[in-house]
Amino acid sequence: MAELQQRLLSWYDESARDLPWRATTDPYAVWVSEVMLQQTRVDTVIPYYERFVRSFPTARALADADEDAVLSHWSGLGYYRRARMLHAGVREVVAQYDGVVPEDAEARRALPGIGRYTAGAIGSIAFGKPEPVVDGNVTRVLARLLRIDTPTGAAVTTKRLWEEAARLIPSERPGDFNQALMELGATVCTPRQPKCESCPLSEGCAAFAQGEVDALPVAKARKAPRELKLAAVVATSGRGADRKVWMNKGDKALFGGLWGVPMIEGTPRDALRAAGLRARLRTEPVGEIEHVLSHRRLCIDVYRATGANGVETHSHKAFSPDELDRVGVSRLMLKVLAVAF
Repeated sequence: MAELQQRLLSWYDESARDLPWRATTDPYAVWVSEVMLQQTRVDTVIPYYERFVRSFPTARALADADEDAVLSHWSGLGYYRRARMLHAGVREVVAQYDGVVPEDAEARRALPGIGRYTAGAIGSIAFGKPEPVVDGNVTRVLARLLRIDTPTGAAVTTKRLWEEAARLIPSERPGDFNQALMELGATVCTPRQPKCESCPLSEGCAAFAQGEVDALPVAKARKAPRELKLAAVVATSGRGADRKVWMNKGDKALFGGLWGVPMIEGTPRDALRAAGLRARLRTEPVGEIEHVLSHRRLCIDVYRATGANGVETHSHKAFSPDELDRVGVSRLMLKVLAVAF
């Protein structure tokens, strides 16, 4: 085991990508990066991370920010519940620990939005504790290395992966070891066309020895996304430089609580009525958008309405283009607005 650990760490020392979050062991910054990296490509995360930590350089700075400011910095990154849970977790750190992320593993796990993976990443990278991590990249590396052939997502597989990750992690440089496993999965032990000839662990890889690299890990069966037909109405008031767009706070389960135009499973008039708006509605859609989420395929007819008026509330407002830049708007909503304008 010691030889495997050393080979992986030596490879990491030579081959690790220069990523901005690797320049710090600040537990708050590590926390931000790990939350952003969940289900999101590194190249996509880099500019978001750099902008986020510039605007909110400390846990206290993030805790003091309002939700719209936080979500505006997450706009376009997707999976917006991550941002809200990070915000809630950081506020808990400020309230309970005076803005200092706790070193104790159980205290970290008790924070909103921090699960086993994020707690392990913070513990190993920021505090140098031998706490394991298992994400998609680590799953792939370990499934091939140890020839784990039960489906990912199954309880037996999850249990085995965490046990093996805990067994492998060294007491010296645990943070680098965890990052090395993730780096190997991201750059060498890739889902398709893995670079086994360049892998520092190929000598001891059971899947490589058996010629089963492409067969592992065994994917969990997925349901086809459910199709949802929606009508979205871009309702404006004013003209030219004074034009504003009416927006609602979206469904937190589906749209992460971001601002969006009235959108409903129904007619465009239903959407306006649900938003409490009166407006001159164009009866024909100006365009159609298809947007695929992990569990739904959204087919959206986009309509325009002018002369809109309604009552502004905390969750229902008219925004100028400049104001929209300062609140959270999803990538989907940017597509809707682009079609309308």
